Amino acid sequence: MTITSAPLAQSTSDWSTRGTCVGTDPDALFVQGKEQRTAKVVCRECPVALECLSDALDNRTEFGVWGGMTERERRALLRRHPGVRSWREVLSKTMGRPPV
Repeated sequence: MTITSAPLAQSTSDWSTRGTCVGTDPDALFVQGKEQRTAKVVCRECPVALECLSDALDNRTEFGVWGGMTERERRALLRRHPGVRSWREVLSKTMGRPPV
């Protein structure tokens, strides 16, 4: 008897396995200064950049490039919009993409 499993439906919780950065050196996204521009390039065409950025904002992630934004850019955004509790909906409207 052979047991096979059905493919798992992709959920919003597994976005991190579908990022453009999967398989790259994680340290490349935790850089400072000019190197951050290079790190942000990885995010440009990423299919889950919205999910990545909203997760970083919701969790107040302090370090690294997430969803194409540096820690400084995220802090500034959080200061400008302190009342936002869930960034996913806000970003999906702003970026014109439905959340995955």
